[in-house]
Amino acid sequence: MDLNDAVKQFEAVEANLVKLEQLWKQIEKLLPSLDEVQVGDQEQYVRAQRSFEHIAKPMPKVDGLELKICLAHPDEIFRMKVETLEIGEFTDRVALDSDLRRQGEVLGEYRFRMDGKRRALARQAVEPLCAGIEAILTNLRPIAANLKDNEAMPPELWEELKSLYKSIDALLGNSLGRASRWGDMARHIGFGVRHDYDDIINHDWPDIRQWLERALYGETDPLPVSVADIGDLVRTKPTGPVSTELNWSALTPEDFERLIFNLIDRTSGYVNPQWLTHTNAPDRGRDLSVERVMQDNLTGSRRSRIILACKHTDSVNLTTVAALKEQMKLWEPPRVDELIVVTTGRFTTDAIEYIEKHNRGAEAMRVEMWPNSQLERLLANRPELIADFRLRK
Repeated sequence: MDLNDAVKQFEAVEANLVKLEQLWKQIEKLLPSLDEVQVGDQEQYVRAQRSFEHIAKPMPKVDGLELKICLAHPDEIFRMKVETLEIGEFTDRVALDSDLRRQGEVLGEYRFRMDGKRRALARQAVEPLCAGIEAILTNLRPIAANLKDNEAMPPELWEELKSLYKSIDALLGNSLGRASRWGDMARHIGFGVRHDYDDIINHDWPDIRQWLERALYGETDPLPVSVADIGDLVRTKPTGPVSTELNWSALTPEDFERLIFNLIDRTSGYVNPQWLTHTNAPDRGRDLSVERVMQDNLTGSRRSRIILACKHTDSVNLTTVAALKEQMKLWEPPRVDELIVVTTGRFTTDAIEYIEKHNRGAEAMRVEMWPNSQLERLLANRPELIADFRLRK
C-alpha cells in the first residue's frame, strides 16, 4: 500500500472514531444515575445505540486490540438497576454504574492506540518532507536576497514548498494538534512574497520544526522491556563490565541530529533550541541553534548564541571545520558567539590545531569540539536518551 492510500485509511478510521466519540457523549448523558432505573429517553438511546454499533462493527483492530461493543439495551439496564436497588449493596450499584459506562473506557483505549499508530506513520514519512522544505528554503535564500519586500517568490519552488507543507499537514491528522505558528506559516505560504519568506525562515519553520520533533517522538511511547520484575535483575547479582562506548553506527544522520536536539533541549541553561534550514553536503547534516544563558549574581544574565553543526562521520578534518566556520556567516545576524562541531567520530590532528589556533586569535566566535568521547560523557547523565536512541551496545 502506498502512503496516500495509508493516509486515506487512517482518515476514514479517524472520521468514524470521531462519530463514535460523539455518539458516546449522547449515550452517556442518557444513562441512569446511581439512584435511577431507566435511561433518560429510551427512543433516543436506542437510536444512538444502533448507530454506534453500526459504525463500530467494521472498525479495524489496532495491533490486535478490537473495538468491543458493550452497550446494554434499555430493558436490560432497567432489569439490572432494579435488582441492584432492591437487593444489592451500595458497592454493587457502583459496580453496575461502572459497567454501564465501560464503553467509554474501551473507546478511550482505542483512541489512545490509534493516536500512537498515527504518530508512528507520521514519523516514517514526515522527516523526508521536512528535509525537502529545508532544501527549498535554502535554495530560495540567494533569490530572496535580490527581491524587494513585496516581490513574489519564484512560483515553481514556492508551489513545491506549499505541496510539502500540505503533505505534512495531511499526515499529522487530527490527533496531534499543531504548532503555535502553524497557521502563520500557512498564511505566509499563501501570500508568497519576499517578506513572507523572511517570516517563514526566521520564525515559522524553526518553531514548527521544533514542535514536530516533540510531537512525533512523544514521551508516552514506551520502549520494549523484557524483564517482568526489575527487582529480579538486582537479585541475580549481575557481573561483568559495562560498555561505555556507545553504538553510534545504530544512528542515521537524522537520528544523530535528533539526539543532539534532545540533548540541548533537556539541558538546563540552554533555551530556544531551533532547527536551522541549511542542508550540508555530503551527509546532509543540519545545524541547530540554541541560546546559552549564563547567570551572574552581580550583573544578571547573559545570553550567547550557539550553533551546533552535526556531523555523522568517523572523522572531521581541517577542511570541514574551516568550511563550517565560514558557513556561520549565513546565520548572522544575530551574531554567532560559538560554533560547536558535534561528531560521532573524532577530529583529525590538523583540525584540532586549527581550532586551537583560531580560539587564541582575535575573532569573537569560539569553536568547540564535541567528539564521540565527549558525547559519551554528556550522555552518561542522560540514560533516557541512550535508551531512546538504542545506543547501548
